[in-house]
Amino acid sequence: MAVSRLAPRLVLRRAFLAPPRRPHLASPWLRGAATSSKKVVGSADEAVADIPDGATLCVGGFGLCGIPENLLGAVKRKGVKNLTAVSNNAGVDDFGLGVLLQTKQVKRMIASYVGENKNFEAQYLNGELEVELTPQGTLAERLRAGGAGIPAFFTRTAHGTIIQEGKNVIKYGPGGAKGGEIEIMSEPRESREFDGQGYVMERAIKGDFALVKAWKADERGNLVWRGTARNFNPDCARAGRICIAEVEEIVPVGALSPEEIHLPGIYVQRVIKGDGYEKRIEKRTLSSGSGEIKVDPRRELIIKRAAEELTDGMYVNLGIGMPTLVSNYTKPGVRIELQSENGLLGIGPYPTEAEVDPDLINAGKETITTIPGSASFSSSDSFAMIRGSHVDVTILGAMEVAANGDLANWIIPGKMVKGMGGAMDLVSSDSRVLVVMEHLAKGGKHKLKQSCGLPLTGARVVNRCITELGVFDFVTTGPEAPPTLVEIAPDTTVDAVREATGFEFKVASPLKTMLAN
Repeated sequence: MAVSRLAPRLVLRRAFLAPPRRPHLASPWLRGAATSSKKVVGSADEAVADIPDGATLCVGGFGLCGIPENLLGAVKRKGVKNLTAVSNNAGVDDFGLGVLLQTKQVKRMIASYVGENKNFEAQYLNGELEVELTPQGTLAERLRAGGAGIPAFFTRTAHGTIIQEGKNVIKYGPGGAKGGEIEIMSEPRESREFDGQGYVMERAIKGDFALVKAWKADERGNLVWRGTARNFNPDCARAGRICIAEVEEIVPVGALSPEEIHLPGIYVQRVIKGDGYEKRIEKRTLSSGSGEIKVDPRRELIIKRAAEELTDGMYVNLGIGMPTLVSNYTKPGVRIELQSENGLLGIGPYPTEAEVDPDLINAGKETITTIPGSASFSSSDSFAMIRGSHVDVTILGAMEVAANGDLANWIIPGKMVKGMGGAMDLVSSDSRVLVVMEHLAKGGKHKLKQSCGLPLTGARVVNRCITELGVFDFVTTGPEAPPTLVEIAPDTTVDAVREATGFEFKVASPLKTMLAN
Protein backbone atom coordinates (compact mmCIF):
# COMPACT_ATOMS: atom_id res chain seq x y z
CA MET A 1 0.00 0.00 0.00
CA ALA A 2 1.82 3.13 -1.19
CA VAL A 3 1.31 6.49 0.45
CA SER A 4 -0.35 7.80 -2.69
CA ARG A 5 -3.26 5.42 -2.08
CA LEU A 6 -4.19 7.20 1.14
CA ALA A 7 -5.97 9.86 -0.92
CA PRO A 8 -5.68 12.56 1.77
CA ARG A 9 -8.46 15.10 1.84
CA LEU A 10 -6.26 17.96 2.93
CA VAL A 11 -2.64 18.82 3.38
CA LEU A 12 -2.37 21.86 5.64
CA ARG A 13 1.36 22.43 5.64
CA ARG A 14 4.78 21.02 4.94
CA ALA A 15 7.23 20.13 7.67
CA PHE A 16 10.52 21.86 8.35
CA LEU A 17 13.36 19.38 8.00
CA ALA A 18 15.30 20.88 10.89
CA PRO A 19 14.10 22.68 14.00
CA PRO A 20 14.22 26.48 13.61
CA ARG A 21 16.79 28.36 15.65
CA ARG A 22 15.32 29.59 18.91
CA PRO A 23 16.08 33.19 19.95
CA HIS A 24 16.60 32.32 23.62
CA LEU A 25 19.51 30.02 22.78
CA ALA A 26 20.64 31.06 19.32
CA SER A 27 23.51 33.29 20.40
CA PRO A 28 26.94 31.70 20.92
CA TRP A 29 27.42 34.21 23.78
CA LEU A 30 24.42 32.71 25.59
CA ARG A 31 25.96 29.26 25.25
CA GLY A 32 29.16 30.61 26.74
CA ALA A 33 27.20 32.13 29.59
CA ALA A 34 25.88 28.64 30.39
CA THR A 35 29.44 27.34 30.73
CA SER A 36 31.75 27.90 33.66
CA SER A 37 34.82 26.27 35.17
CA LYS A 38 32.44 24.49 37.54
CA LYS A 39 30.36 22.11 35.45
CA VAL A 40 29.21 19.67 38.13
CA VAL A 41 25.56 20.27 39.06
CA GLY A 42 23.94 18.97 42.25
CA SER A 43 20.92 17.19 40.78
CA ALA A 44 19.10 16.29 37.60
CA ASP A 45 16.27 18.68 38.49
CA GLU A 46 18.72 21.56 38.84
CA ALA A 47 20.42 20.63 35.56
CA VAL A 48 17.19 20.82 33.51
CA ALA A 49 15.63 23.77 35.36
CA ASP A 50 15.99 26.18 32.42
CA ILE A 51 14.59 23.91 29.69
CA PRO A 52 11.57 25.85 28.36
CA ASP A 53 8.38 24.74 26.67
CA GLY A 54 8.94 24.14 22.96
CA ALA A 55 12.63 23.27 23.31
CA THR A 56 14.42 20.83 21.00
CA LEU A 57 16.15 18.05 22.94
CA CYS A 58 18.81 15.79 21.41
CA VAL A 59 18.62 12.63 23.51
CA GLY A 60 21.32 9.97 23.47
CA GLY A 61 20.86 6.22 23.62
CA PHE A 62 19.97 3.27 21.42
CA GLY A 63 16.92 1.33 22.53
CA LEU A 64 17.34 1.39 26.31
CA CYS A 65 21.13 1.22 26.19
CA GLY A 66 22.96 4.37 27.24
CA ILE A 67 19.87 6.48 27.88
CA PRO A 68 19.92 9.46 30.30
CA GLU A 69 17.22 8.00 32.54
CA ASN A 70 17.73 10.44 35.45
CA LEU A 71 17.58 13.51 33.21
CA LEU A 72 14.48 12.22 31.42
CA GLY A 73 12.83 11.70 34.80
CA ALA A 74 13.66 15.29 35.73
CA VAL A 75 12.19 16.61 32.45
CA LYS A 76 9.02 14.66 33.20
CA ARG A 77 8.80 16.18 36.69
CA LYS A 78 9.40 19.69 35.35
CA GLY A 79 6.38 19.26 33.09
CA VAL A 80 7.64 21.22 30.07
CA LYS A 81 5.53 20.64 26.96
CA ASN A 82 5.56 20.91 23.17
CA LEU A 83 9.05 19.43 23.03
CA THR A 84 10.80 18.25 19.90
CA ALA A 85 12.78 15.12 20.79
CA VAL A 86 15.60 14.03 18.50
CA SER A 87 16.64 10.47 19.26
CA ASN A 88 17.16 7.19 17.45
CA ASN A 89 14.00 5.83 19.05
CA ALA A 90 11.74 6.50 22.04
CA GLY A 91 12.55 3.61 24.35
CA VAL A 92 9.54 1.55 25.42
CA ASP A 93 6.11 2.62 26.66
CA ASP A 94 7.14 3.16 30.28
CA PHE A 95 10.89 3.75 30.13
CA GLY A 96 13.31 6.04 28.37
CA LEU A 97 11.76 8.73 26.17
CA GLY A 98 8.56 6.70 26.35
CA VAL A 99 7.76 8.35 29.71
CA LEU A 100 7.58 11.78 28.01
CA LEU A 101 5.28 10.38 25.32
CA GLN A 102 3.01 8.97 28.02
CA THR A 103 2.62 12.41 29.58
CA LYS A 104 2.10 14.05 26.16
CA GLN A 105 5.08 16.38 26.67
CA VAL A 106 6.51 15.64 23.21
CA LYS A 107 4.99 17.38 20.19
CA ARG A 108 7.39 15.99 17.58
CA MET A 109 9.74 13.00 17.42
CA ILE A 110 12.64 12.98 14.97
CA ALA A 111 13.74 9.34 14.99
CA SER A 112 14.72 6.39 12.82
CA TYR A 113 12.88 3.62 14.59
CA VAL A 114 9.56 3.13 16.38
CA GLY A 115 10.29 -0.45 17.32
CA GLU A 116 8.56 -1.93 20.35
CA ASN A 117 7.03 1.31 21.63
CA LYS A 118 3.32 0.70 21.00
CA ASN A 119 2.33 4.07 22.47
CA PHE A 120 4.68 5.85 20.05
CA GLU A 121 3.11 4.07 17.07
CA ALA A 122 -0.44 4.60 18.35
CA GLN A 123 -0.01 8.34 18.96
CA TYR A 124 1.38 8.77 15.44
CA LEU A 125 -1.36 6.74 13.74
CA ASN A 126 -4.04 8.52 15.81
CA GLY A 127 -2.81 11.95 14.70
CA GLU A 128 -1.62 12.96 18.18
CA LEU A 129 2.13 13.12 17.50
CA GLU A 130 4.31 14.56 14.75
CA VAL A 131 6.89 11.98 13.63
CA GLU A 132 9.74 12.72 11.25
CA LEU A 133 11.17 9.31 10.41
CA THR A 134 14.79 9.63 9.30
CA PRO A 135 17.27 6.93 8.25
CA GLN A 136 19.47 6.06 11.20
CA GLY A 137 22.79 6.93 9.59
CA THR A 138 21.36 10.15 8.20
CA LEU A 139 20.09 11.05 11.68
CA ALA A 140 23.52 10.44 13.22
CA GLU A 141 25.20 12.51 10.51
CA ARG A 142 22.65 15.34 10.81
CA LEU A 143 23.52 15.53 14.52
CA ARG A 144 27.27 15.30 13.88
CA ALA A 145 27.03 17.98 11.19
CA GLY A 146 25.04 20.23 13.51
CA GLY A 147 27.79 20.05 16.09
CA ALA A 148 30.46 20.64 13.45
CA GLY A 149 28.93 23.78 11.96
CA ILE A 150 28.03 22.07 8.66
CA PRO A 151 24.55 23.24 7.60
CA ALA A 152 23.79 20.40 5.16
CA PHE A 153 25.31 17.46 3.31
CA PHE A 154 24.53 15.06 0.45
CA THR A 155 24.00 11.32 0.90
CA ARG A 156 22.87 8.43 -1.30
CA THR A 157 20.66 7.19 1.53
CA ALA A 158 16.91 7.42 0.72
CA HIS A 159 17.41 8.48 -2.90
CA GLY A 160 14.44 7.24 -4.91
CA THR A 161 12.22 6.79 -1.82
CA ILE A 162 9.32 8.74 -0.31
CA ILE A 163 11.84 10.44 1.98
CA GLN A 164 13.40 12.12 -1.06
CA GLU A 165 10.04 12.75 -2.71
CA GLY A 166 8.45 14.44 0.32
CA LYS A 167 5.64 11.88 0.55
CA ASN A 168 6.20 10.77 4.13
CA VAL A 169 3.39 11.62 6.54
CA ILE A 170 4.62 13.67 9.50
CA LYS A 171 1.23 14.09 11.15
CA TYR A 172 -2.22 12.78 10.45
CA GLY A 173 -5.23 15.03 10.88
CA PRO A 174 -8.33 14.54 13.06
CA GLY A 175 -9.36 10.91 12.96
CA GLY A 176 -5.79 9.76 12.52
CA ALA A 177 -4.65 7.49 9.70
CA LYS A 178 -8.09 5.90 9.46
CA GLY A 179 -9.62 9.32 8.82
CA GLY A 180 -7.46 9.70 5.73
CA GLU A 181 -6.61 13.36 6.36
CA ILE A 182 -2.97 14.45 6.42
CA GLU A 183 -2.06 17.57 8.37
CA ILE A 184 1.71 17.72 7.77
CA MET A 185 3.76 16.14 4.99
CA SER A 186 7.52 15.96 4.81
CA GLU A 187 9.49 18.33 2.57
CA PRO A 188 10.97 16.99 -0.68
CA ARG A 189 14.76 16.78 -0.51
CA GLU A 190 16.94 18.58 -2.98
CA SER A 191 18.76 16.01 -5.12
CA ARG A 192 21.93 16.06 -7.21
CA GLU A 193 23.98 13.61 -9.19
CA PHE A 194 27.62 12.90 -8.35
CA ASP A 195 29.71 10.44 -10.37
CA GLY A 196 26.59 9.08 -12.03
CA GLN A 197 24.70 8.35 -8.79
CA GLY A 198 21.79 10.16 -7.15
CA TYR A 199 22.18 11.92 -3.81
CA VAL A 200 19.76 13.81 -1.55
CA MET A 201 20.54 16.83 0.59
CA GLU A 202 19.94 16.59 4.34
CA ARG A 203 20.01 19.52 6.74
CA ALA A 204 21.93 19.44 9.99
CA ILE A 205 20.19 19.31 13.37
CA LYS A 206 20.99 21.65 16.25
CA GLY A 207 19.27 21.13 19.58
CA ASP A 208 18.60 23.65 22.32
CA PHE A 209 19.71 21.05 24.85
CA ALA A 210 21.42 17.66 24.61
CA LEU A 211 20.68 15.06 27.27
CA VAL A 212 23.31 12.31 27.24
CA LYS A 213 24.50 9.43 29.40
CA ALA A 214 28.14 8.39 29.85
CA TRP A 215 29.93 5.99 32.15
CA LYS A 216 32.44 8.40 33.63
CA ALA A 217 33.24 12.12 33.58
CA ASP A 218 35.82 14.38 35.13
CA GLU A 219 34.93 17.74 36.63
CA ARG A 220 35.67 19.51 33.32
CA GLY A 221 33.09 17.45 31.44
CA ASN A 222 35.40 15.05 29.59
CA LEU A 223 33.37 11.88 28.97
CA VAL A 224 34.09 8.14 28.73
CA TRP A 225 31.67 5.40 27.64
CA ARG A 226 31.48 1.63 28.07
CA GLY A 227 30.59 -0.87 25.35
CA THR A 228 27.76 0.03 23.01
CA ALA A 229 26.35 2.64 25.42
CA ARG A 230 28.26 5.25 23.38
CA ASN A 231 25.95 4.98 20.31
CA PHE A 232 24.20 8.35 19.63
CA ASN A 233 25.44 10.02 22.81
CA PRO A 234 28.55 11.81 21.42
CA ASP A 235 26.64 12.96 18.33
CA CYS A 236 23.79 14.35 20.45
CA ALA A 237 26.26 16.00 22.82
CA ARG A 238 27.94 17.88 19.98
CA ALA A 239 24.62 19.00 18.50
CA GLY A 240 23.23 20.56 21.68
CA ARG A 241 23.81 24.25 22.38
CA ILE A 242 23.79 23.24 26.05
CA CYS A 243 24.83 19.65 26.74
CA ILE A 244 23.87 18.04 30.04
CA ALA A 245 25.63 14.75 30.76
CA GLU A 246 24.66 12.30 33.45
CA VAL A 247 27.28 9.76 34.50
CA GLU A 248 27.82 6.92 36.93
CA GLU A 249 31.04 8.34 38.31
CA ILE A 250 32.67 11.79 38.46
CA VAL A 251 36.44 11.85 38.94
CA PRO A 252 38.83 14.76 39.62
CA VAL A 253 40.47 16.60 36.73
CA GLY A 254 43.59 14.67 35.73
CA ALA A 255 42.22 11.26 36.73
CA LEU A 256 41.46 10.49 33.07
CA SER A 257 44.40 10.18 30.71
CA PRO A 258 43.97 12.21 27.49
CA GLU A 259 43.89 9.10 25.28
CA GLU A 260 41.00 7.47 27.15
CA ILE A 261 38.65 10.46 26.77
CA HIS A 262 35.98 9.77 24.15
CA LEU A 263 34.41 13.24 24.11
CA PRO A 264 36.28 16.43 25.14
CA GLY A 265 34.63 18.63 27.74
CA ILE A 266 34.36 21.55 25.31
CA TYR A 267 31.09 19.99 24.17
CA VAL A 268 29.67 19.58 27.70
CA GLN A 269 28.26 22.39 29.86
CA ARG A 270 26.79 20.49 32.82
CA VAL A 271 27.52 17.17 34.52
CA ILE A 272 25.51 15.30 37.12
CA LYS A 273 26.07 12.01 38.90
CA GLY A 274 22.97 9.88 38.43
CA ASP A 275 21.14 8.89 41.60
CA GLY A 276 20.90 5.29 40.38
CA TYR A 277 20.35 3.30 37.23
CA GLU A 278 17.79 0.66 36.37
CA LYS A 279 19.56 -0.11 33.06
CA ARG A 280 16.60 -2.10 31.82
CA ILE A 281 17.36 -4.66 29.11
CA GLU A 282 14.93 -4.95 26.19
CA LYS A 283 15.95 -8.40 24.95
CA ARG A 284 17.83 -10.49 27.47
CA THR A 285 19.21 -13.09 25.08
CA LEU A 286 21.31 -15.87 26.60
CA SER A 287 23.55 -18.61 25.26
CA SER A 288 22.08 -22.09 25.60
CA GLY A 289 25.53 -23.34 26.56
CA SER A 290 25.24 -26.36 24.26
CA GLY A 291 25.73 -24.39 21.05
CA GLU A 292 22.59 -26.03 19.63
CA ILE A 293 20.28 -23.77 17.63
CA LYS A 294 16.68 -24.78 17.02
CA VAL A 295 15.33 -23.38 13.76
CA ASP A 296 12.34 -24.26 11.59
CA PRO A 297 13.63 -26.49 8.70
CA ARG A 298 12.44 -24.04 6.02
CA ARG A 299 14.24 -21.16 7.68
CA GLU A 300 17.32 -23.29 8.32
CA LEU A 301 17.63 -23.93 4.56
CA ILE A 302 17.55 -20.17 3.92
CA ILE A 303 20.05 -19.41 6.69
CA LYS A 304 22.50 -22.14 5.70
CA ARG A 305 22.40 -21.04 2.07
CA ALA A 306 22.99 -17.40 3.06
CA ALA A 307 26.00 -18.46 5.14
CA GLU A 308 27.63 -19.84 1.98
CA GLU A 309 27.86 -16.26 0.69
CA LEU A 310 30.33 -15.36 3.43
CA THR A 311 34.05 -15.85 2.97
CA ASP A 312 37.00 -15.50 5.29
CA GLY A 313 37.82 -11.93 6.36
CA MET A 314 34.54 -10.32 5.29
CA TYR A 315 32.98 -7.46 7.25
CA VAL A 316 29.25 -8.23 7.47
CA ASN A 317 26.15 -6.47 8.76
CA LEU A 318 23.25 -8.72 9.75
CA GLY A 319 19.73 -7.33 10.05
CA ILE A 320 17.18 -8.09 12.74
CA GLY A 321 15.44 -11.49 12.83
CA MET A 322 16.46 -14.36 10.58
CA PRO A 323 19.67 -12.67 9.37
CA THR A 324 21.14 -12.68 12.90
CA LEU A 325 21.38 -16.49 12.75
CA VAL A 326 23.50 -16.61 9.59
CA SER A 327 26.82 -16.25 11.40
CA ASN A 328 26.16 -19.53 13.25
CA TYR A 329 26.36 -21.50 9.98
CA THR A 330 29.58 -20.25 8.38
CA LYS A 331 31.94 -22.89 6.99
CA PRO A 332 34.86 -24.18 9.10
CA GLY A 333 37.86 -21.87 8.80
CA VAL A 334 35.73 -18.86 7.83
CA ARG A 335 36.09 -15.93 10.23
CA ILE A 336 33.93 -12.90 9.59
CA GLU A 337 33.69 -9.62 11.49
CA LEU A 338 30.12 -8.61 12.33
CA GLN A 339 29.38 -4.87 12.26
CA SER A 340 26.49 -3.53 14.33
CA GLU A 341 24.94 -0.14 13.55
CA ASN A 342 24.83 0.86 17.22
CA GLY A 343 28.61 0.98 17.41
CA LEU A 344 30.40 -2.36 17.59
CA LEU A 345 32.72 -4.22 15.25
CA GLY A 346 33.42 -7.82 16.25
CA ILE A 347 30.31 -9.33 17.86
CA GLY A 348 30.69 -12.42 20.00
CA PRO A 349 28.11 -15.06 21.00
CA TYR A 350 25.17 -14.47 23.29
CA PRO A 351 26.26 -14.21 26.93
CA THR A 352 25.70 -16.59 29.81
CA GLU A 353 23.62 -15.16 32.66
CA ALA A 354 26.83 -14.23 34.46
CA GLU A 355 28.14 -12.35 31.40
CA VAL A 356 25.04 -10.20 30.75
CA ASP A 357 25.97 -6.52 30.46
CA PRO A 358 23.24 -3.91 29.81
CA ASP A 359 25.89 -1.71 28.17
CA LEU A 360 26.54 -4.34 25.50
CA ILE A 361 23.79 -5.01 22.95
CA ASN A 362 23.48 -5.49 19.20
CA ALA A 363 21.31 -3.53 16.77
CA GLY A 364 18.40 -5.87 17.55
CA LYS A 365 18.64 -4.80 21.25
CA GLU A 366 19.84 -8.30 22.21
CA THR A 367 22.52 -8.84 24.85
CA ILE A 368 25.84 -9.92 23.32
CA THR A 369 29.52 -10.37 24.10
CA THR A 370 32.68 -9.11 22.43
CA ILE A 371 35.60 -11.08 20.98
CA PRO A 372 39.36 -10.41 20.91
CA GLY A 373 39.86 -7.50 18.53
CA SER A 374 36.39 -5.97 18.98
CA ALA A 375 36.07 -2.19 18.72
CA SER A 376 33.31 0.17 19.90
CA PHE A 377 32.50 3.60 18.48
CA SER A 378 29.76 6.18 17.99
CA SER A 379 26.73 5.91 15.71
CA SER A 380 28.13 8.48 13.27
CA ASP A 381 31.38 6.50 13.01
CA SER A 382 29.37 3.31 12.50
CA PHE A 383 27.49 4.74 9.54
CA ALA A 384 30.63 6.29 8.10
CA MET A 385 31.84 2.69 7.78
CA ILE A 386 28.58 1.74 6.09
CA ARG A 387 28.18 4.72 3.73
CA GLY A 388 31.89 4.60 2.96
CA SER A 389 31.48 1.05 1.57
CA HIS A 390 33.73 -0.57 4.16
CA VAL A 391 31.12 -3.26 4.92
CA ASP A 392 31.33 -6.09 2.39
CA VAL A 393 27.91 -7.74 2.76
CA THR A 394 24.54 -6.70 4.18
CA ILE A 395 21.97 -9.41 4.93
CA LEU A 396 18.43 -8.30 5.82
CA GLY A 397 14.79 -9.28 5.58
CA ALA A 398 12.04 -7.83 3.40
CA MET A 399 8.31 -7.34 3.10
CA GLU A 400 8.55 -7.06 -0.69
CA VAL A 401 11.21 -7.38 -3.39
CA ALA A 402 10.49 -6.19 -6.94
CA ALA A 403 11.71 -7.65 -10.24
CA ASN A 404 14.13 -4.75 -10.70
CA GLY A 405 15.68 -5.18 -7.25
CA ASP A 406 13.60 -2.59 -5.39
CA LEU A 407 13.27 -3.34 -1.67
CA ALA A 408 10.46 -2.48 0.79
CA ASN A 409 10.78 -3.43 4.45
CA TRP A 410 9.98 -0.54 6.81
CA ILE A 411 6.36 0.65 6.77
CA ILE A 412 2.77 -0.18 5.85
CA PRO A 413 1.30 3.33 5.57
CA GLY A 414 -1.55 4.00 7.95
CA LYS A 415 -1.28 0.56 9.56
CA MET A 416 2.17 -0.48 10.74
CA VAL A 417 5.10 1.82 11.44
CA LYS A 418 8.39 0.32 12.57
CA GLY A 419 10.72 2.82 10.90
CA MET A 420 13.61 2.24 8.55
CA GLY A 421 16.32 2.12 11.20
CA GLY A 422 19.64 1.66 9.43
CA ALA A 423 18.29 -0.29 6.45
CA MET A 424 18.16 2.64 4.01
CA ASP A 425 21.79 3.49 4.76
CA LEU A 426 22.93 -0.11 4.43
CA VAL A 427 21.31 -0.77 1.05
CA SER A 428 22.44 2.53 -0.47
CA SER A 429 26.13 1.80 0.08
CA ASP A 430 28.21 -0.36 -2.25
CA SER A 431 27.83 -3.33 0.09
CA ARG A 432 26.48 -6.51 -1.54
CA VAL A 433 22.83 -6.75 -0.45
CA LEU A 434 21.35 -10.17 0.27
CA VAL A 435 17.70 -10.56 1.23
CA VAL A 436 16.65 -13.63 3.23
CA MET A 437 12.93 -14.21 3.64
CA GLU A 438 10.12 -16.71 3.36
CA HIS A 439 8.84 -16.83 -0.21
CA LEU A 440 5.18 -16.02 0.54
CA ALA A 441 3.45 -13.73 3.03
CA LYS A 442 0.53 -14.78 5.20
CA GLY A 443 -2.41 -15.94 3.16
CA GLY A 444 -0.14 -17.02 0.31
CA LYS A 445 0.38 -13.47 -0.95
CA HIS A 446 3.39 -12.70 -3.13
CA LYS A 447 6.41 -11.02 -1.56
CA LEU A 448 8.42 -11.28 -4.80
CA LYS A 449 6.44 -8.91 -7.03
CA GLN A 450 6.67 -7.14 -10.36
CA SER A 451 6.78 -3.86 -8.46
CA CYS A 452 6.63 -3.00 -4.78
CA GLY A 453 3.32 -1.74 -3.47
CA LEU A 454 4.88 -0.51 -0.24
CA PRO A 455 7.19 2.51 0.13
CA LEU A 456 10.74 1.65 -0.85
CA THR A 457 13.72 1.18 1.41
CA GLY A 458 15.95 1.42 -1.66
CA ALA A 459 15.59 1.47 -5.43
CA ARG A 460 17.33 -1.33 -7.39
CA VAL A 461 19.47 -2.37 -4.41
CA VAL A 462 18.91 -6.14 -3.97
CA ASN A 463 21.68 -8.23 -5.49
CA ARG A 464 20.42 -11.65 -4.39
CA CYS A 465 17.30 -13.00 -2.65
CA ILE A 466 17.30 -16.36 -0.87
CA THR A 467 14.02 -18.07 0.09
CA GLU A 468 13.02 -21.62 1.00
CA LEU A 469 12.17 -22.21 -2.69
CA GLY A 470 15.23 -20.85 -4.45
CA VAL A 471 17.91 -18.22 -5.03
CA PHE A 472 17.30 -15.25 -7.34
CA ASP A 473 19.85 -12.83 -8.78
CA PHE A 474 18.80 -9.30 -9.78
CA VAL A 475 20.08 -6.81 -12.35
CA THR A 476 20.65 -3.55 -10.45
CA THR A 477 22.53 -1.44 -13.01
CA GLY A 478 21.86 -0.51 -16.62
CA PRO A 479 18.60 -1.38 -18.37
CA GLU A 480 16.10 -3.31 -16.26
CA ALA A 481 15.99 -7.06 -16.95
CA PRO A 482 14.14 -10.01 -15.38
CA PRO A 483 15.72 -11.71 -12.36
CA THR A 484 17.32 -15.13 -12.76
CA LEU A 485 16.55 -18.21 -10.70
CA VAL A 486 20.08 -19.53 -10.15
CA GLU A 487 19.36 -22.24 -7.57
CA ILE A 488 16.28 -24.23 -6.58
CA ALA A 489 15.33 -25.96 -3.33
CA PRO A 490 15.74 -29.76 -3.36
CA ASP A 491 12.04 -30.45 -2.69
CA THR A 492 10.35 -28.22 -5.28
CA THR A 493 9.99 -27.60 -9.02
CA VAL A 494 10.40 -24.61 -11.32
CA ASP A 495 6.63 -24.60 -11.94
CA ALA A 496 5.97 -24.41 -8.20
CA VAL A 497 8.43 -21.52 -7.89
CA ARG A 498 6.72 -19.68 -10.79
CA GLU A 499 3.32 -20.05 -9.13
CA ALA A 500 4.66 -18.62 -5.86
CA THR A 501 6.44 -15.70 -7.54
CA GLY A 502 4.81 -12.47 -8.69
CA PHE A 503 7.25 -11.68 -11.52
CA GLU A 504 8.57 -13.43 -14.60
CA PHE A 505 12.11 -14.74 -14.27
CA LYS A 506 14.80 -16.48 -16.25
CA VAL A 507 16.10 -19.91 -15.26
CA ALA A 508 19.84 -20.51 -15.16
CA SER A 509 21.29 -23.37 -17.15
CA PRO A 510 22.38 -25.48 -15.47
CA LEU A 511 20.05 -24.82 -12.54
CA LYS A 512 21.83 -25.75 -9.33
CA THR A 513 20.21 -27.28 -6.26
CA MET A 514 20.52 -25.33 -3.00
CA LEU A 515 23.17 -26.77 -0.64
CA ALA A 516 23.88 -29.61 -3.09
CA ASN A 517 27.59 -29.31 -2.33
